Amino acid sequence: MRTHHIIAASVLCLAGCASKAQLADDGVKTTFQTGSAWRPSIDNRADAVMVYGVGGNPSDPSGHSVEDRIRSWKERGYITHFMTGIAWGEYQDYFTGAWDGRAHFDEGQVQQNGDTIWHGRLVPYIVPSENYLKYIKECHVRRVIDAGIDAIFMEEPEFWMRAGYSQAFRKEWEKFYGFAWRPQHESPENTWLSHKLKYHLYYNALKEVFTYAKAYGKSLGRDIKCYVPTHSLINYSQWAIVSPEASLASLDCVDGYIAQVWTGTSRTNNYYNGRLRERVFETAWLEYGSMESMTAPTGRKMFFLTDPIEDQPRDWDDFKRNYQATFAAQLMYPNIANYEVMPWPERVYDGMYRIHAGSEEKSYIPRSFSTQMQVMINSLNKMPLSDNKVSGTEGITVMMANSLMFQQYPSHAGYKDPQLSNFYGLALPFLKRGIPVRTAHLENLAHGALDDTKVLLMSYSSMKPMSPEAHEHLAAWVRKGGTLVYCSRDTDPFQNVMEWWNQNGNRYAAPADHLFSLMQIPQQAKAGSYRYGKGTVQIIRQDPKEFVMDKGGDKELVSVVENLYGQAGRGESLQLKNYLSLQRGMFRLVAVLDEGVSDEPFRLEGTFIDLFHPELPVCRTREIRPGEQGYFIDMDQVRKNRPQVLASGSRESDEAATRHSYAYTAKGPERTTAVSRVWLPSQPVSVKVNGREVMDTTAWDAHSQTYLLKYENDPDGVRVEFVW
Repeated sequence: MRTHHIIAASVLCLAGCASKAQLADDGVKTTFQTGSAWRPSIDNRADAVMVYGVGGNPSDPSGHSVEDRIRSWKERGYITHFMTGIAWGEYQDYFTGAWDGRAHFDEGQVQQNGDTIWHGRLVPYIVPSENYLKYIKECHVRRVIDAGIDAIFMEEPEFWMRAGYSQAFRKEWEKFYGFAWRPQHESPENTWLSHKLKYHLYYNALKEVFTYAKAYGKSLGRDIKCYVPTHSLINYSQWAIVSPEASLASLDCVDGYIAQVWTGTSRTNNYYNGRLRERVFETAWLEYGSMESMTAPTGRKMFFLTDPIEDQPRDWDDFKRNYQATFAAQLMYPNIANYEVMPWPERVYDGMYRIHAGSEEKSYIPRSFSTQMQVMINSLNKMPLSDNKVSGTEGITVMMANSLMFQQYPSHAGYKDPQLSNFYGLALPFLKRGIPVRTAHLENLAHGALDDTKVLLMSYSSMKPMSPEAHEHLAAWVRKGGTLVYCSRDTDPFQNVMEWWNQNGNRYAAPADHLFSLMQIPQQAKAGSYRYGKGTVQIIRQDPKEFVMDKGGDKELVSVVENLYGQAGRGESLQLKNYLSLQRGMFRLVAVLDEGVSDEPFRLEGTFIDLFHPELPVCRTREIRPGEQGYFIDMDQVRKNRPQVLASGSRESDEAATRHSYAYTAKGPERTTAVSRVWLPSQPVSVKVNGREVMDTTAWDAHSQTYLLKYENDPDGVRVEFVW
């Protein structure tokens, strides 16, 4: 245990250096990943492409060499990067022994029953051994750097919680802890130790691979950037997967991240008001927020991902509805303006799915949806950073920690946390009331993570602190005037695992007792209010899951926070409503929450272009009902100093304007229809597409001074010309 405590402390120390790192602008605002070579049906015109895998994507091998695939995208004007998995991939030559003459299937992640966990044919999830990392570096990283790649994305460092029984893992256990392996299902302590080791293994794996990539690139006179595409801490905890998450911020060799949030993660059921169901927008909001707060102190580059479809085959109506929910959620974080517009465009544009729920008839993506989707992803190229805030009460924060992943599986007597309810129990009661609740990470407290927080909600029911330093920062924050609401019975069996609060001279029965002692609060303190310095600590002796798993169970919590917020906010009260809204430059976002304080729709008034409608209608009023989201261009916020394409299902370039004309080239994937709203200083007298006159007087909207243009997309481009 002494060894691991030193490692945990060093992570916090390194974070101080890493937080100063700033990633220089590389000209990439939008990107996507594909295992395919360029083809006209998937040419979505993002800034960059992440060419996937030396051997392609396991579910869609293209047959082209990675060098050929890279070359094919470069020839079409894309910045080319490389992506592959760190925990799985087309690495059959390693596992079958073709690489070094020895099979390595024994390095797969193994469950209690002896079965290997597979990602695909001959593709196990991996216990990252030293030999495996040598293979990744020599056969994959080096090869793509030699092919001209200068940015590498190693995705999804994942160790399944149900794994941990292979001989490879047992060897790593003994090397790490210095004592014999213990089956994780036999005790909470064994579970904790097992998951902590899984966490360390992929932390080390990424450190090893990225350090090599940067050193090899430097030897060639090149600066190789390294990124980690990863699910959110919320999703990994709920899906029973362990990953390094926030600790990656301590690595100087990590330049940025992709927040892998999409319908498939965000539709995972959770409890609220005693009901278990999907809450896609709310879950996506919290997932994106956890990724932002995990990395914000580092100043590194963050991409937010959405996916127009998902891994599980469903119907096009389902895909569209949930795509809008996750898309709106990501845009409500105005400090993030880089995006992965989709993974796997080949399955979006070329895949066939059911036309609607209950039907077995399948089709390619409907033209109306592909048009809308193209409008949405092209709008991301114009999405600005903004200092504006999401409407509603500010300063309510929920504390998180990487150790959320350490208690979720397997279950033990005396501990149950269904659907991560001890986290959602602190967040959903406020988000559902229209409060844009944020998250903070224990690992980031040294770097101003609580600077904008007025009331902090925290529990050690589903997580534990990885080091005592976090408590020192918390106590200092309270002493200066912070308000902490601590909700936990502190009776779960993980309170007693072998950890720093009960080792090396510490004798605390629960980690919260160490925090309380720093704030001069009695250990095992009873429910009630306590003062420390200028701040307040309110202890509620309930586990947060009780607030959401029981109908109406959150009323006391909300009442307590409302009173405390009034004190912390100097008389301000919580603004309870059923919506969130945000203005980002010319873009306006609205999400109306169901199960909230009202069933009233949100009414928008002004002059707006509806970006969730494939016809881009101009509307003067618009109602968004509970459970729906809206995405608009607000014409009052448009800078009308030049002719411009405001919204389009294709991407424009080569613009040219005179006093009476405006022209540009528009590109988009074949088999899709482009629709555009173009602002002009006067009504046009001529509109040409590829030299053909298409002028239609009914397409002019005099109130907004916009012309609605439709044409078939062409990856080679169409030339559009307006004259007035």
